[in-house]
Amino acid sequence: MFDLNVIEAENAKLERDLAKDFESLGERLDRRGVDIHALVTKAQGFGVAVPSWGTGTGGTRFARFPGGGEPANIFDKLDDCGVIHALTKAAPSVSLHIPWDKADPADLRAKAVQHDLSFDAMNSNTFQDQSDQSHSYKFGSLSHTDAATRAQAVEHNLECIEIGNQIGSKALTVWIGDGANFPGQTHMGRQFERYLGSMKEIYAGLPEDWRLFSEHKIYEPAFYSTVVQDWGTSLLTAQELGDKAMCLVDLGHHAPNVNIEMIVSRLIHAGKLGGFHFNDSKYGDDDLDSGTIDPYRLFLVWNELVDAEGTPGLDLAHMIDQSHNVTDPIESLMVSAIEIQRAFVQASLVDRETLAEYQSDNDALMASATLRAAFRTDVDPILAKARQLAGGAISPVMTFRASGYRKSVTARRPKANGAGGGIV
Repeated sequence: MFDLNVIEAENAKLERDLAKDFESLGERLDRRGVDIHALVTKAQGFGVAVPSWGTGTGGTRFARFPGGGEPANIFDKLDDCGVIHALTKAAPSVSLHIPWDKADPADLRAKAVQHDLSFDAMNSNTFQDQSDQSHSYKFGSLSHTDAATRAQAVEHNLECIEIGNQIGSKALTVWIGDGANFPGQTHMGRQFERYLGSMKEIYAGLPEDWRLFSEHKIYEPAFYSTVVQDWGTSLLTAQELGDKAMCLVDLGHHAPNVNIEMIVSRLIHAGKLGGFHFNDSKYGDDDLDSGTIDPYRLFLVWNELVDAEGTPGLDLAHMIDQSHNVTDPIESLMVSAIEIQRAFVQASLVDRETLAEYQSDNDALMASATLRAAFRTDVDPILAKARQLAGGAISPVMTFRASGYRKSVTARRPKANGAGGGIV
């Protein structure tokens, strides 16, 4: 178990400097008419879900190099997620992936309560074959030409809903790898119709207070054509299914240079934005740590979200979805949670009244400068103060390293096998 006493000990070393930095920032914000304490409260209300699979070392198609103390099961993963939330106070929920995380629901609930965690959206898996399944997903799942294979994929998603319902989840995220690798391999129209038919069966199995998230991805493993390849197809799917169907935006699932913040705006307008998978990318679906490559883009996405606060029916699910290949997964997830929280607070600093005036006057230069003024504000003291007041760590990564947690779990968890590739 993680020793919470280390948080208090490490915070004592940093409290004086934090107080000075917080006071200095407060004075500067006050000159801009901004109440720093209101921003601390807003930061404390922020939360992003941690992906259970993200607590393990990722990899590529070629190799995986696991570190020490890799979680051996979902309960190890939840222990790690508990550490992340204890230190950051910004990751109060966990998103499970079935069948990877399949376990007795009562045991899952008990472990979550132990760490003051809840469960976010469930994730189904029809992009891999499991040892106990009758039909292969090599040529598709929910859109497969074979009715029995489609039925198997539908049943798996219904099972995810059943498990989630027992642990307090309220949503199911569906991402499929279906598509084609060769021109002519499949009839694109009929393939999409088969997908919609399967999704309607899953939708019919949703509890009344649940939502279904349709997630798009431009490529991989289907490289020529993908069934749900962009936000337009995802929106079409959600609109056809019904009110409980929404679109989920993964920041890495777009072609380079696509304006993701505009997609966010359009989905808000359509009333179909359901949530996010946060990560970062340089080339494609890299699943890099959030905010490490393009923090301004992350800020611009949050600018649209903060601007839309109060929109009727807008209830967004936020989750990290990353692959940590060369870093400690716990450290990367903590940093990512903080970077996402940072972008949220920075976007909350935008002077929206002034921005609207510049936009109305078509003053492109000053409108852009208004956004940059918020983005360039160092909100570290706000984030640290929010953590400190909630009982978290002023410096989560350094406190984690001082705790010796990784060394402890490395000594008692079995060594992971690094053979083979795969992102998880």
